[in-house]
Amino acid sequence: METTVCVLVPVLCGSTGRDVLYTYRHRQGHPSGSRLQPYGICTDALSHILVCDGKTKTVQMLDKDGQFLSHLLTESQEMRVPWSLSYDVNTHRLWVGSDDNNKVCVYRYITRQDALTDQSRVMESLSGIPTPGTEKPQQGNQCLLKLMSPPELLHSLTVTGVRHCYHISCVTSDRVWVSYRNNLILTDTTGVPLHRVEDSCRDLYGGGLHTVNSESELIYIDRNYNINKLSKNMKTTTTFIERTDFTWGPWCVYWSPSTGDLLVGMYYIHTYTGKVTRYNQSGQLTQTIQHDNTGRGLYSGPRYITENNNGDVVVSDSRSGAVVVTERGGRHRFSYTEPPSGLRLQPYGICTDALSHILVCDGKTKTVQMLNKDGQFLLHLLTESQEMGELGSLSYDVNTHHLWVGSGSWCDNNTVVIYRYITRQDALTDEQRPRPDGETMFSSSAV
Repeated sequence: METTVCVLVPVLCGSTGRDVLYTYRHRQGHPSGSRLQPYGICTDALSHILVCDGKTKTVQMLDKDGQFLSHLLTESQEMRVPWSLSYDVNTHRLWVGSDDNNKVCVYRYITRQDALTDQSRVMESLSGIPTPGTEKPQQGNQCLLKLMSPPELLHSLTVTGVRHCYHISCVTSDRVWVSYRNNLILTDTTGVPLHRVEDSCRDLYGGGLHTVNSESELIYIDRNYNINKLSKNMKTTTTFIERTDFTWGPWCVYWSPSTGDLLVGMYYIHTYTGKVTRYNQSGQLTQTIQHDNTGRGLYSGPRYITENNNGDVVVSDSRSGAVVVTERGGRHRFSYTEPPSGLRLQPYGICTDALSHILVCDGKTKTVQMLNKDGQFLLHLLTESQEMGELGSLSYDVNTHHLWVGSGSWCDNNTVVIYRYITRQDALTDEQRPRPDGETMFSSSAV
């Protein structure tokens, strides 16, 4: 796909002192996969190029060399489709005009510091971040993970036997479990069913009803709201946690790689109330997370659940319209509710990656949003695309650093797309070795 942005570059010509304007074309497809339909354009103090795109109804941010960085703005209630742009160099504010109405919105996305340099990009500045690789490091060699932009589409598959892809759990680099209501199917990159679970819960549509542990065993919620475990050879099913309290029911599950515990999002059937329970490897209840330090309930409907590298419990709560994050001990850290579009978040599938980013599907903006571990919005990693339509479910493969994305429940689509947005490199620098206290150096910083 070719995107054409013409850039006029002034250069000094000989001894005349006159500027000669050279024009070059930058050819690169942007992540939506559709041809660019450019309208208003401007640049900012960090030499970013901002352009309104009529196809994706976004404001796209490029670097000065034409590399796509992010979707800075998306269609919103305030102004609908962004059409015209003007950047105020004195206040560092962006004025955006609408195509559909007579509104102009003023945004701030750059913070003013003592010096504005290209390294102080507000969206995110990621240098090499060390993290243990899957191979044993040799001669001090370590794996560096870097964020790449735009994400690369690696493969697309149509999953036979499901109408939508409500939830995905990676088993290996080429096998995943995919669910739609009571259809829970193991498939590979061809989309052909390899195994089917017959007793999964059909009432939990649009929820994270299954997960996979380190033994490649499937853990899932069955039709009676028990939590079962299916052996790796798929011949033996055992009840891991039997439902005994019929006023509460499980809605989502996640196996923790760091502790071996099982995290369960629960809901109370009579009121819009939720909680998170933690079970050890023997199936014993060890923790309940339900209230903040003022006694106020944290959850209304925990639909998807995951864990970050620092032990934070991350919940996609569709009823309250929030991503709710607590520490491992249960203290409430933050709730993310409103993306830059100004629309209330409508969260669905959620996961975290090796750089401790939180990725969440948003039904309002039809994007996958990337947050840092502290809940700061970084960018729209993916937008609605021709390959799969709207985005609904996520699973991050920690071995390959690939992201599996499933189609949402509001589009008639059973497609799963695999993306790469993190690259692995090797580094031999002593400064980037693990710290003496063994602390894992997973971090990302917005400068």
